[in-house]
Amino acid sequence: MTDNILEISNLSKSYGDFSLDNISFSLPKGYIMGLIGPNGAGKTTIIKSIMNLIMKQNGDIKIFGKDLSKFEIEIKKRIGFVYDTPNYYEHINLKQLKNTIAPFYENWDDDIFYNLVERFELPLNKKLKNFSKGMYMKSSIILALSHNAEFIIMDEPTSGLDPVVRRELLDFFKELIQDENKSILFSSHITTDIEQIADYITYIAKGKLVFSETKDDIFERYSMVKGGNDLLNEETKKCFVAIRSNDYGFEALSDDVINTRNIFGDDVIYQRATLEDIMFFTNLKNKSNN
Repeated sequence: MTDNILEISNLSKSYGDFSLDNISFSLPKGYIMGLIGPNGAGKTTIIKSIMNLIMKQNGDIKIFGKDLSKFEIEIKKRIGFVYDTPNYYEHINLKQLKNTIAPFYENWDDDIFYNLVERFELPLNKKLKNFSKGMYMKSSIILALSHNAEFIIMDEPTSGLDPVVRRELLDFFKELIQDENKSILFSSHITTDIEQIADYITYIAKGKLVFSETKDDIFERYSMVKGGNDLLNEETKKCFVAIRSNDYGFEALSDDVINTRNIFGDDVIYQRATLEDIMFFTNLKNKSNN
């Protein structure tokens, strides 16, 4: 049986006109999960619930096999949390920030901190107000890891970063989980980042769970299909999540490519669906159902 580092069961939370609706998923130890969804889908609500920064209304959250509501302090000592916009005192430098934060963690390791500072080529004595966004994000990741965190949770860690820094961080995340005792959960609007490094993908839309599966299973099941409009009728349209057509033909998303091939055979073109394709056509379906 797989050892899960995170288990969420029937998580619900309502804010006025938004509801997170009975979300359930789990993340095995030693893997990376990408959390995707449109703005306002519920990603940040899930992350804040995992960190117990907001009060859930229903459901259970277990981390390291323990109930978050009963063992919050113990659990958080083993978590590294990276905000999308770090809020640090800008008038101090990185070394001073380390000296401020380190005493709160009994497992703080200065060797890890200084090794990562050297790896990421960050200045210790430069005031934080003079850091670029990439330097800020690297600093946040270093601070999250320097107390030997086993579960790293990140909200949009690569948003707004230049391609070189993004690639550097993504490579680092992949390297990090070579230690099979560590896991990463991170949300991102940059679906190519998710595709590059995630082992599991959880997709939230309008507060509901669309899927939470391995990346390989998702890309085996979904496919983009292109063909002539003459192939579409009330029955064949049922093969697709959503369809977009014009005078030259149609393109559609299938979430059961085996069944679609049985129906259309070689009369259509099949292409690998990207996460962006899946999100776009799922959103198209939701709009048509409203």
